[in-house]
Amino acid sequence: MKKNTLSYLIIALSVGCLSACQNAKDEFDATGVFEAEEIIISSESNGKLLNFNIEEGSELKAGQEIGRVDCEGINLQKTQVQASIEALKLKQNEASPQVQILLTQVESQKSILATQQQQFAVLEKERKRIQNLVDAEAAPTKQLDDVVGQMEILKKQMESTQSQISVVNQQIASQKAQVQIQNRGLMSETQPLKVRIAQIDDQLGRCKIINPINGTILVKYAEEQEMTTAGKALYKIADLSQMKLRAYVSGTQLGQIKVNQPVKVYIDNGKDSYKEMAGVISWISNKSEFTPKTIQTKDERTNLVYAVKIRVKNDGFLKIGMYGEVKL
Repeated sequence: MKKNTLSYLIIALSVGCLSACQNAKDEFDATGVFEAEEIIISSESNGKLLNFNIEEGSELKAGQEIGRVDCEGINLQKTQVQASIEALKLKQNEASPQVQILLTQVESQKSILATQQQQFAVLEKERKRIQNLVDAEAAPTKQLDDVVGQMEILKKQMESTQSQISVVNQQIASQKAQVQIQNRGLMSETQPLKVRIAQIDDQLGRCKIINPINGTILVKYAEEQEMTTAGKALYKIADLSQMKLRAYVSGTQLGQIKVNQPVKVYIDNGKDSYKEMAGVISWISNKSEFTPKTIQTKDERTNLVYAVKIRVKNDGFLKIGMYGEVKL
């Protein structure tokens, strides 16, 4: 009789335990899997990985240079384009030799003009003196006419000299303009080369492997000294400081939730206990879908469910692919 009583007691405890576990399970409104936004970083250039010193599990900062691709060939292209620009500069014409000759002519003409002006001044004084004598009937009129005639001739010579100076100045301006036009044509050829240098600088910048986000390296696909090509994956990274729990709720639960609503998230903490964490609903799908086989909802018979994403701050215990329970 005692043995039968003990057997009944064990069965009762087992049933009670199963019932308690089932009740604990029924306390949760949704179940999901933790995920993170994984980014695969690829090479942007072709060549050998000169350095690529990262390890899986290590944390990187945004903007951190973590490697470099050998781009010496691209650097040589830049040197060649720069040499072409310098060669074009050497082909530019200088107006100085021709202009210097013309300037010498101008100075000579100006010297002649200055002499003529002095001679004209002397003749003007002589004319006034003879004019006074003629007025006093002390000198013949012919003498005055001779001086006035010399002055007229000298005036025409001065006008001719001034004209020659103007012509030479025009030649100087024309020579400078012609040289500028020729040089402008040469320099216009440098513009495409400067654009080419900018393109090469952009390519050289892509030889640096710059990490784009703060995160943890999940997978490393390449090793130092390996050859890489543009578009080839180098590593996978994800920001694990905040995880997202993708869970599923039924249509009847949909009216109980909204974006930015705080919820409670539970993860396994040992065999029979849970760890509670704070979460916030960041996204709710606007389309229903069939319940994934690996996901249980509050009503397991529900066929159509809605996916939601719950943002949870990671304290280091959350992992990608880990299951989590949600209580609304």
